[in-house]
Amino acid sequence: MNYEQLQFNLNAYKETGEILDAARFLIHEFELDDENFLGFGFREELEKNSVLLTANGEIGDMQEVMIPRNLFDFDLTLVLNLLAHEMLHVRQKSPKMMIMDKNEREWQAYYEMLFHTNFPQIPELSDYYKNFFGEKALIYYGRMGERSELQQKYAEQKAQLEAFLQDIKNKTNQ
Repeated sequence: MNYEQLQFNLNAYKETGEILDAARFLIHEFELDDENFLGFGFREELEKNSVLLTANGEIGDMQEVMIPRNLFDFDLTLVLNLLAHEMLHVRQKSPKMMIMDKNEREWQAYYEMLFHTNFPQIPELSDYYKNFFGEKALIYYGRMGERSELQQKYAEQKAQLEAFLQDIKNKTNQ
């Protein structure tokens, strides 16, 4: 399905107030579904220009992804990346993976938004968002603990991310 058709379908869902169905449609279209996914629910909206999604549920239990009613007021590429982020959390909290450390889960999810290793079908973010989410990933990397096992586990990815962010800065400065 092309981008225009996708946007047309999402607008139809929006016009009829079927926001949860629109989110389910995207999960299906972009093959993000997981057996540990319980479904979508609504969460409070933030400010008009901010968006937050969360994967709710105990580790090892089914996960419900909470979305704001205004989710589809945002750029579709951003929405798809945010959905991929949360659907990775759904996988991470499944009985198969059970990644216990929140910092590791967040590191992996932000890394996914930049490099699309689990969901290669998700479109690439703008450089602004790449930089924004890359910086968030580095915050969670730092929270893993200086020279910890987790930091060592992801040291190569961190170096890749830092080079990636430097490339973006170099492009911006040209």
